[in-house]
Amino acid sequence: MTSQTAILGAGVMGEALLSGLVRAGRRVDRLMVGEKRPERAHELEERYGVAVLDNRSAAAKADTIALVVKPQDMADLLEEIAPVLRPGVLLVSLAAGITTAYIESRVPEGVAVVRVMPNTPALVDEGMTAISPGSHSSEADLAEVETLMSSVGKVLRIPERQQDAVTAISGSGPAYIFFVVESMIEAGVHLGLPRATATDLVIQTLVGSGKMLRETGTHPTVLREQVTSPGGTTASALRELEVHKVRAAFLAAMEAARDRSRALAQGS
Repeated sequence: MTSQTAILGAGVMGEALLSGLVRAGRRVDRLMVGEKRPERAHELEERYGVAVLDNRSAAAKADTIALVVKPQDMADLLEEIAPVLRPGVLLVSLAAGITTAYIESRVPEGVAVVRVMPNTPALVDEGMTAISPGSHSSEADLAEVETLMSSVGKVLRIPERQQDAVTAISGSGPAYIFFVVESMIEAGVHLGLPRATATDLVIQTLVGSGKMLRETGTHPTVLREQVTSPGGTTASALRELEVHKVRAAFLAAMEAARDRSRALAQGS
């Protein structure tokens, strides 16, 4: 029997996963999408050539099912598809804060669950995904999830107890980076640069710095020190960041994101 994968939820991350799988060579006749909105269904069928069904029909035909919905929508989705699930099916949850135990308690015995925390750079195949096994998932299940998510970036296996921290670091992380970029561009404008010039300067600086981190393997502290001459311009700037407690602000922000992830798991 040919293995079938269903993606339930065709928002930004759902489509990112779909497009990544297609680019990675996954046959479209082995992919399905669950989508209720007719206009969106037609759009996906035209763009990717995949079958778009209702959630229950897609779940009934699939061996691997990616649950790509908001945390607050997970209970309704599980109630909808649980009657057609069978032992041996693999559920891959991409919903922040939702534990494998939560899902396992709402589906038939023997259904494997793997928890996944991706991030939006998956849209350009540079995502960072952390995966954690549930109580019934096997090595083969984890390998399948790694294959799915590696189509849109890098994948790490972690214990589930670390998922809330991962959500705070890489799941929400792109927003922090975009916030810094936005702030630097505004500063450039304040310093007299045209907005387009400031934008080019900041974005290329970000891309180049990220590439240095990844390709050199050098610790960020060492790279920072290489830019920071004693008594120079960078040292003056970094002193202001320390005065304004930027490190402490990042820590507080990520603690808040972790705590919110925990609250989502408790239904808050």
